[in-house]
Amino acid sequence: MAVTAALGLWQLDRAAQKRNLQASIDERAALPAWSEADVLRMADPDAGLHRAVRLSGEWVPNATLFLDNRQMEGRPGFYVITPLRLAGSTQAVLVQRGWVPRDFEDRSRVPEVVTPEGGVGVEGRLAPPPGKLYELGKAGAGLIRQNVDLEALTQEWGVPLLALSVVQTGDADDGLRREWPVVAAGVQKHHGYAFQWFGLCALAGFLYVWFQFISPRRKRSLHVSDT
Repeated sequence: MAVTAALGLWQLDRAAQKRNLQASIDERAALPAWSEADVLRMADPDAGLHRAVRLSGEWVPNATLFLDNRQMEGRPGFYVITPLRLAGSTQAVLVQRGWVPRDFEDRSRVPEVVTPEGGVGVEGRLAPPPGKLYELGKAGAGLIRQNVDLEALTQEWGVPLLALSVVQTGDADDGLRREWPVVAAGVQKHHGYAFQWFGLCALAGFLYVWFQFISPRRKRSLHVSDT
């Protein structure tokens, strides 16, 4: 009982931490959007995560990649990513532009994605780099990849990349879908775990009372009635 109760309390404490994290995410999302100058001045990339941005720059030519095995609303396909060289700087930020379905008849084929030349504006929110999936062997090359490594891409493209990414949310005439999942800290998950641990605690208490008190008394009562 002590162990399960302690685990239940630990999950409640984790839920409280996640509530604070969710409050921080919501607070940052409600702040005015940053420009490229604000992003470049940011000393700690984590300090700006989930902040809305409105950036100006140019797409790095011939640098669009397709991240494989990514889903949107339960459908498999690609995340399309392209680095955006920020206006007035040599640095770029990796933009998760949207999602496209893949061609299951020809898995090596990628869809055509409109990538305008010249100056563009991108609206979105700051996020960590795209999450990594399990990958056998070395990281792949070519247009279709399972994962990306910012340091490796910096060497490959010859463009210094910031240690974060931008999830694009604004409208753009490129045919990409942007029904991104809502950013959530997962508070409900910890509440569910806490309920399970407290349930086991209550079960252990009930079994203790049953086998130590109720069951022996019933046996004694039956023995007395038989005699």
